[in-house]
Formats: sequence, C-alpha cells, structure tokens
Amino acid sequence: MLWTIAVVLIILWILGVVSGAVMGNFIHILLVIAIVMLLVQLITGRKAAV
Repeated sequence: MLWTIAVVLIILWILGVVSGAVMGNFIHILLVIAIVMLLVQLITGRKAAV
C-alpha cells in the first residue's frame, strides 16, 4: 500500500513539475513525506502490508 501511494505521488509530482500547476508545492511536500516513510520502512526492515 505504501509503495502504491509513493508511486502515485511521484507521478503527480512529475505532472506538477511539467505543467507548473499551482498545487506543485503541496505535491512536493507529500512526496517528501512518502520518501521519508519509505526510508523508515526500509531501515527498520518491516514488510509492507499488502
């Protein structure tokens, strides 16, 4: 589930960068949160719930 959210956020972030949308800053914040969550998951070694 976390991987799916991260992929969706990355796609939205790329679309925001390309289109220059107003919501771009919000997408950047969400992307940073998603990356931090993924790093914590990888560091702690927990498996993602499917």
